[in-house]
Amino acid sequence: MKTIRYLFIAGAALGISALFSSETMAQLSISGQLRTRSELLSGQGSPLSKGSKPAFFTSQRTRLNVGYKGYRTLFFISAQDVRVWGQDASTNNRVTNAAQNGFMLHEAWGEISLLDTNQIKTGKEFSLKIGRQELLYDDSRLLGNLDWLQQARRHDAALIKYSNQGFTAHFGFAYNQNSELKTGTLYNGVPNGYPAGTNGIGTMYKSMQFGYASKKLKQGIVSLLILKDDFQKYTLTQTGTKNLEKGVNSRVTFGPYLQTKLGKSWNLTASAYMQQGKDKDGAKLSAYMYSVKGVYDVNKFISVGPGFDYTSGSGTGSTKNKTFDPLYGTPHKFWGQMDYFYAANGFGKGGLSDLYLTSTIKTSPKLSIQADLHQFSSPSQVINTKDEKLSSNFGEELDIIATFNLTKTISFQGGYCTFLPTNSLAQVKGVTDPQKMANWAYLMINIKPDFLK
Repeated sequence: MKTIRYLFIAGAALGISALFSSETMAQLSISGQLRTRSELLSGQGSPLSKGSKPAFFTSQRTRLNVGYKGYRTLFFISAQDVRVWGQDASTNNRVTNAAQNGFMLHEAWGEISLLDTNQIKTGKEFSLKIGRQELLYDDSRLLGNLDWLQQARRHDAALIKYSNQGFTAHFGFAYNQNSELKTGTLYNGVPNGYPAGTNGIGTMYKSMQFGYASKKLKQGIVSLLILKDDFQKYTLTQTGTKNLEKGVNSRVTFGPYLQTKLGKSWNLTASAYMQQGKDKDGAKLSAYMYSVKGVYDVNKFISVGPGFDYTSGSGTGSTKNKTFDPLYGTPHKFWGQMDYFYAANGFGKGGLSDLYLTSTIKTSPKLSIQADLHQFSSPSQVINTKDEKLSSNFGEELDIIATFNLTKTISFQGGYCTFLPTNSLAQVKGVTDPQKMANWAYLMINIKPDFLK
């Protein structure tokens, strides 16, 4: 019996040793992230009314990522916890407020290569990626992971990927349900207990399909995106209760994207998109947006350049929805760091015109400073409650962001942003008696260790 026991122990030791051999360890990766952001808000997201006081808090994202690479297989899991310091009692072993429980599975996907090893070595890719995943394309304007938000953005989807010799084609599919059902497929896009949706529209899609194709240029990339998202039809009772109905309202968004260099110093980015079909409420939809930005590299330390974004909007009395919605992108990256537009806090349906100047100074390999100046206005006529026409000027915003990389895994970022809102902006934001100036400052500490690589 002792001999058998010793043989069993020796076999188990050999098995563990083989499991954690250098060959196997190279296939396994474990990383993490701890990101705290302390914020002082005095009108971030929307102007404050006179008499309202500034807010201050610290939020924290904690992530643990595990990845595995095997024969024709990739596997990845990212679990995260997002919460505000102090929201839980210090002596409580459970969440103080269940509605604020920030622990969740951010990503969990597997990718299967549909080509054999010899074909992959030639540079081809043909694979299926399925599960909860981030979708990032081009500059993240329409499809992005919204990483600025501590909770970020992800989708439950299947993705077919193909690439060869600088050409890439992706086809994505998603179909959402609230739970396992015994009959029917009606979907409530506003889950109980929390708001949902794209950039403030308040409803999750029932299904989504998209196609993306891109081609690498000598200097840059050109691409085309076509995306259809479907929303469950519904009717409202006299008391305002929503009754879900069979069928969907489908919205189609499509357009090209270009990123390239002009000469040795100019970097050009341009895009244009159309939206057709019906919105989530069933109204006919005809909207568009376009964007162009040019950045000039003065030298290896300084870059500066202008940009212009335009999103269409619906005027007063319009029966057709002409308001463009930037889908599932990253608004914080484009329309001001203070998140006045296309973020959680709405600003009506009049659209947006954004003329801006961006600049970056790299003072050292570790320190960079970005300064952006925005002039926001409304493409549609702004009218107050007295049916009086107001100025189209929404105001100006100045953003100054500094980033310092202490090491490869530790970085600090601090920002100060100010907005000079107008009465027109207060009108579309629904703010009475607004303060004449809004300010926001933050300090973010980001630690991203690789425990096993």
